Amino acid sequence: MVHSSQSLPPLDTLETFARAARLGSFSAAAEEGGVTHGAVSRQISRLERWMGVRLFLREARGVTLTPEGMRFFRRAEEALALLGDMDERWLPRRSKTVVRLSVTPSVASLWLFPHLQTLEANDIHLDLVLEHRLADFGEGIDLAIRCGKGPWAGVRSLPLWQEKLFPIASPALAARLGGRSDARSLLELPILHDSNIEAWRRWLASEGIDYVPRGQDRRFEDYNLVIDACVQGVGIALARPPLADAALASGRAVAVSDKTIDHHVAFHLIRPNDALKGAAAEFAQRFLREAGHDEASIAGFVAPGRSRG
Repeated sequence: MVHSSQSLPPLDTLETFARAARLGSFSAAAEEGGVTHGAVSRQISRLERWMGVRLFLREARGVTLTPEGMRFFRRAEEALALLGDMDERWLPRRSKTVVRLSVTPSVASLWLFPHLQTLEANDIHLDLVLEHRLADFGEGIDLAIRCGKGPWAGVRSLPLWQEKLFPIASPALAARLGGRSDARSLLELPILHDSNIEAWRRWLASEGIDYVPRGQDRRFEDYNLVIDACVQGVGIALARPPLADAALASGRAVAVSDKTIDHHVAFHLIRPNDALKGAAAEFAQRFLREAGHDEASIAGFVAPGRSRG
């Protein structure tokens, strides 16, 4: 097995590993942890990939620790006991109900955090799971926000915003254009984009340019890094309202063309088809109101039962 270069094991897998080791069963560990058998199996596999060794022997009647697993179990128990004895715990106040939201870092930093006080109010604590992979609702996730075309099988989703994309730059970089806004002038400067370059290709194609990323252009995994690089004058980005609204409102970024295109994908709020628990339904309603949805679409999203779409 290939060992990861990270200096620490995936901390979210330790409790699952210790529970499975203590109970001798992935199924029993899943039941005690309130997750699915598949979620336990994936977390153990993830930890084994990090360790570079097998921690369990899978048998017909359960699982048993390998010698390496036994050694690591002792260490894991010590680590969990130490964390459990900490005076200052990272726990929500007991007066609040926890809602777990799986979200990409860009949406969290550029939209969610400015609205967090309104969304949580005095009764909800939002537990953020920052990730890009598909959300696994079997791992205790209540809601998720992802970008794509949708809809997706097995879940219910609602598009959040219709994004009108247009090029932006820092004021200093915009001054170098001297008022020019045509595509060929913009390409004199570095282009910034996230993991999906299709938006820039579509914007430039409207002026007959077949865009291929160049050495001077820069790609970032998260859109919040695209915005950060843009306001620092690294290059030109496409604004994705409302994620780019704060940078534009503050003057840290300015439009360098008034030509817009509709984004070919959208951010969606996603939920499992199973009925939402009360706090998750309440949070979803607050979130969708903040995002500008009408009451009919909100009611349809939080209603119990399976989607017919």
